[in-house]
Amino acid sequence: MATEGLVRPRLKPAPRAPLAPQQAIDAFARRHRYRWWEALPWAAAIAAYVLFPSYLPLGAQILATILFALSADLVLGYAGIVTLGHAAFFGTGAYTAGILAVHGWGEPITGLLAGTAAAALIGFVSGWIVLRTTGLTLLMQTLVVATLLYEAANKASWLTGGDDGLQGMEVWPIFGQFRFDMFGRTGYLYCLAVLFLCWLFARHIVYSPFGRSLTGIRENVRRMHAIGAPVRRRRLIIYTIAAGLAGTAGALIAQTTGFVGLSFLNLERSGGVLIMLIIGGVGRLYGAFIGVPLYMIAQNRFSEIEPVYWYFWIGLLMVLVVVFARGGILGLSERLRQ
Repeated sequence: MATEGLVRPRLKPAPRAPLAPQQAIDAFARRHRYRWWEALPWAAAIAAYVLFPSYLPLGAQILATILFALSADLVLGYAGIVTLGHAAFFGTGAYTAGILAVHGWGEPITGLLAGTAAAALIGFVSGWIVLRTTGLTLLMQTLVVATLLYEAANKASWLTGGDDGLQGMEVWPIFGQFRFDMFGRTGYLYCLAVLFLCWLFARHIVYSPFGRSLTGIRENVRRMHAIGAPVRRRRLIIYTIAAGLAGTAGALIAQTTGFVGLSFLNLERSGGVLIMLIIGGVGRLYGAFIGVPLYMIAQNRFSEIEPVYWYFWIGLLMVLVVVFARGGILGLSERLRQ
């Protein structure tokens, strides 16, 4: 029996025509457009200022730590650079602002900029060295950089205060008008304003062609090399930018709490910010806004309930996220939406 005509030949889909230049520009602009839900974290921060006035000092630390986690996300989530030494830049910014304040220059804006610049400089110099390697070697070199700075701060007690830390910091009023108070009102709004500006900057980077190239480097570095992308230079640029933002976060903590200690440089702080990112979601720009408050509020509550073993509950939270919410809470929400 003839079977001709009974089986329909499988047609190959027609190749998709490439976007015209103007269409490509419009598509990129749509991706870059602000979405309504991006206002939710800022609305929540303003609501917290009104509803929880007795927790504003903790709120200011949460906002500064969000900036710290956001800077780590640029390196880890977008460039694919795994680091255990991100606290080196956080501590550099904090010590720079703190040393200036202790020695008579407590102007907050210039202290903030000085902390940012010092951390970015350390990030550039160390990145020029450590980014020549990959994998476990890179991971260990970032840890070595943080350890060296920790020991340097410990030995230079005449400058940093050593184990006792920097105390007696006097931070001047912002713009000569807004004085830092013990209730944390000025500090909270100060941290919120700086975080918002830095978030705008980070968002611009992520959705720019430079940010897209970082994602390409993270996904397939060999392919980016093959198309002629300057991989090492772009990784060094984002590493330096992230270091500067981490220094900004450290300077904020120093100015709002009036204290800087060796804990600002230790491994626990570097590991803690990675845990916060994993809880919220790595490589999603907004994971820090979920992971940091959840982690720090849980830490505050668990330490009150169980002062000795509160890390057990943090570890249990981490296990639950890894098992049931791969990609963090944001990753889980994306899967539920789909």
